[in-house]
Amino acid sequence: MPRRRHRSTSTCLLVATATAFSCLAPVAAARSSPAGAAEAADVRLPPVSPTPRSMERVGDDAAVTRRVTVVADEETDAAARDRLVRELKAHGAHRVDVVAPDAVPGPAAKSLTVRLGPAVRGDIARSLAGTSVPGQAEGYALRVAGGRSGGSVTLAGTDATGQFYAVQSLRQLFQRAGGAWRIAGAAVSDHPAMPLRGTVEGFYGTPWTHAERLDQMDFHGDVKANTYIYAPKDDPYHRDKWREPYPEDKAAELGELVERATANHVRFTFAVSPGASVCYSDPDHVEDLKAKLQALYDLGTRAFSVPLDDIDYTSWNCEADRAAYGEPGREAAARAQSDLLNDVQRTFIATHEGSHPLQTVPTEYGDLTDTAYKQTLRTRLDGEVEVMWTGTDVVPPEITNDQAEAASALFGRKVFVWDNYPVNDFGNTSGRLLLAPYDKREAGLSGHLAGIVANPMNQPYASKVAVFGAAAFTWNDTAYDAEATWRQAMAYLAGGDRRATGALLVLGDLEHLAPTFGDTPWQPQAPELARRTAAFWRTWDAGEEAGAVRALRPYAKAIAEASATIRGGAVEPGFVTDAAPWLDATALWGEAAVAMTGALDAWQSGDQDEARRLVRESEGYQEQARAVRVDPPRNSWGAVRPKVGDGVLDAFLAEAADRLA
Repeated sequence: MPRRRHRSTSTCLLVATATAFSCLAPVAAARSSPAGAAEAADVRLPPVSPTPRSMERVGDDAAVTRRVTVVADEETDAAARDRLVRELKAHGAHRVDVVAPDAVPGPAAKSLTVRLGPAVRGDIARSLAGTSVPGQAEGYALRVAGGRSGGSVTLAGTDATGQFYAVQSLRQLFQRAGGAWRIAGAAVSDHPAMPLRGTVEGFYGTPWTHAERLDQMDFHGDVKANTYIYAPKDDPYHRDKWREPYPEDKAAELGELVERATANHVRFTFAVSPGASVCYSDPDHVEDLKAKLQALYDLGTRAFSVPLDDIDYTSWNCEADRAAYGEPGREAAARAQSDLLNDVQRTFIATHEGSHPLQTVPTEYGDLTDTAYKQTLRTRLDGEVEVMWTGTDVVPPEITNDQAEAASALFGRKVFVWDNYPVNDFGNTSGRLLLAPYDKREAGLSGHLAGIVANPMNQPYASKVAVFGAAAFTWNDTAYDAEATWRQAMAYLAGGDRRATGALLVLGDLEHLAPTFGDTPWQPQAPELARRTAAFWRTWDAGEEAGAVRALRPYAKAIAEASATIRGGAVEPGFVTDAAPWLDATALWGEAAVAMTGALDAWQSGDQDEARRLVRESEGYQEQARAVRVDPPRNSWGAVRPKVGDGVLDAFLAEAADRLA
């Protein structure tokens, strides 16, 4: 589907301006600065993503001392503790001592003390000083207090995952001031809006590698995404060879992936898709399916999916199903599928300790039409089974509260959205990286959905831009800001580096178009460049030719320089690899734009010979750019031309050349 068949980023972010990249101030302002807070304390707090439900300034920052004490016990989540120690050492601590609550050194030690564990632990409850701990699963609270003895930090989780998420928020509160690291004096009370948040690796084409999946589990932990569904269409053992066990080496990789997911509090969900060949009425097929699930259970998996998407229900795979369910069709298919899914839920899931409810993708997964298929599923499918839905189409231009409520009514339960963005495995995405923000999903969906998982691109690191946004939306949909989160995602990929963040924003604008299966994209191409070129022509046509060139030329240079900056070492190497052909093409298109603005400048200065020379130079760069190929491709597109700002950048260059002819 779709088919119609780790870094601290508390540094300020960049946006491209007409003259340079300018720094945005931290956006998460404190709602109050209580009496007693030091006057020197900055009332503004660094941005934290996902946006917490409650975050406020409560006093002075805490200094990261050379020696730090971490207070933990047997109820402290090991993954949270280990990540906390790593973050402290990365931000100025030379030594971190982990001690029990009854072994905390006295004030004379003058070291930072960090308490981590369950909210009910006595020392943690006292140190929170009234900061409320949510009662919801995965909730957490944190409080930072400066002090002469080094200050203190308290990290409390409603459960183990909440502890881990408290650390993920804390790592974004580190700030460097005067050569020393400090932790912003914040109080946070937070919990997720949606129970299920993350990705489904469900695309066609080259699946991710084992190393890429391991990296994704770490990334999911960073952005508080708790779900990864393993469902690559072109893994033969997922679909075509679903009855066969995984080879020993592949099973070992899956076991390692389950371990990495668990360490990051990610629910590894194993999906096996039998629909293209299953005989629903054959007990041997049913047992083979459960044996496949059992093998993954033995590796530590506790979440399972049996998707039945992208199959034909106008024919049976065996004559026995005709005898059992009648002639093929919508109603018969739904009865057969319900029997299979109910059997797995009741005799496998319910009998295996710790298992989460079974998930499925129905054959009719992408509309709001009530049919005999949906009616039958609604009445026959076990109420525990979670049903996935893609929206009003395979790639929906929006998802609204009303649509989600209607879908839930159709399937008789809150639906779980399989969101086909930023997936780029279908024809209209040929040659594209989809780097626009996660957008057009309505605030309030958390009240109507079981969760959302994004179906990413074949390019895993480039997919992080949109997945970062999807994780932020599903955590706190009512406070979600698509544009601000997009900038935070770019800063994350750039490791907080200002110039690299700005360059990524320029590239993201050039790769902004998001197609559907129709002719109209649901996100436009290069909106920032389009705004700038439209302003250029308005100014030019008003007789202010020199001013028009002065305004546009720095942005043309930013396009030309973006690729080199992104390749300069600050940006995550995997992203650079994923985007390599697009970076090659962007550099050439940027040089073409610089040459053309030079031609326009020469023309308005009266030097027509120089203008014509620069037009030819621009056209040479354009020809080189059009010769770049995505080769070898990870997608099923073939060796295609990477599209860069198409319809905007090339159109501007063509119009400029025509006007100067």
